[in-house]
Amino acid sequence: MRIDFHTHVIPKDLPNLAEKYGGKWPVLRQTCACGANILVEGKVFREVTDQVWSPTKRIQDMDREGVDIQVLSPIPVTFSYWAPVDAALEMAQLQNDFISETVQENPGRFAGLGTVPMQDTKTAIKEMDRCVHELNLCGIEIGTNVNGENLDAPDFLEFFEMAEKWNVPLFIHPWETMAKDRTPRHNFMYTVGMPSETALAAASLVWSGVMEKFPNLRVCFAHGGGSFPYILPRLDQGWKVWPHLRLTTQPPSHYVHNFYFDSLNYDPLNVNYLIDRFGHEKVMMGSDYPFLLREIPPGKVIDEMTDLTELQKRMILGENALRFLNIKGINDGTKNTDSREETAKSGI
Repeated sequence: MRIDFHTHVIPKDLPNLAEKYGGKWPVLRQTCACGANILVEGKVFREVTDQVWSPTKRIQDMDREGVDIQVLSPIPVTFSYWAPVDAALEMAQLQNDFISETVQENPGRFAGLGTVPMQDTKTAIKEMDRCVHELNLCGIEIGTNVNGENLDAPDFLEFFEMAEKWNVPLFIHPWETMAKDRTPRHNFMYTVGMPSETALAAASLVWSGVMEKFPNLRVCFAHGGGSFPYILPRLDQGWKVWPHLRLTTQPPSHYVHNFYFDSLNYDPLNVNYLIDRFGHEKVMMGSDYPFLLREIPPGKVIDEMTDLTELQKRMILGENALRFLNIKGINDGTKNTDSREETAKSGI
């Protein structure tokens, strides 16, 4: 069972909310039958192919590349945290409905993550409730910051509290990256900005006490956690030498037991580092399909690692994702509402 945890979709018939509301809404404009541009404020943000909206095309690619299940998540540019909450909710619901329908129409091939308007906690919680309890989505994707606020802002505590209470796994993906004025050249936003942004998000959760308050909250960080795994010892050292800044009873590394990471860092050395620091149970294969920086075929680096056991490979390539997403029925897609109890019994 091979599960690609990190893939992105967008509805082909996404309404033009820029015409309806004004502002920097992403707009999908087809350029041909099999391609389109995502426009933001009239400028091309990203060129895409029909892989990004067509389940048929995706399944063809999955069959060719040996992927059994893709986990579908929105493209981060659609988060729209900057927008008025009612309009942002409309954008979120359009995508959540599309992802849910795609999963239902293709049983056994897709699982889905929803999105919520994080700029308003009450609305975000209500839409998370709809996603997991009505649409049967497996989790929620959120950005690394909300309009410049790190994820440890007090406004978000109730959201994390409810995610823990409802056992909703969160996928944290970089967007609106730091140092935007310094990273346009060389596409450094993608190769340097995003990993640094992800590290800041993860550091905010462990340093601030969010993970101490919600010890059963489970989060996965995109792109192998960015640079976070490598700066974690530095965070611990900061906690040690600056006691006046401490907000937790233990150093930051104490609170990473529920951190998961996709495997998308392209190099066996880096994947081995993730495994050594966090355990093979916390790494999930992810490719960033269908974008240019994706790993082709998904799981290529894992397959090439000769120092992993077959059990470890099997877990990273699929079983860890099933556990993280609370999925117990592979063929029928039913969710495992008792996964926390089973995980506790298994000792993982």
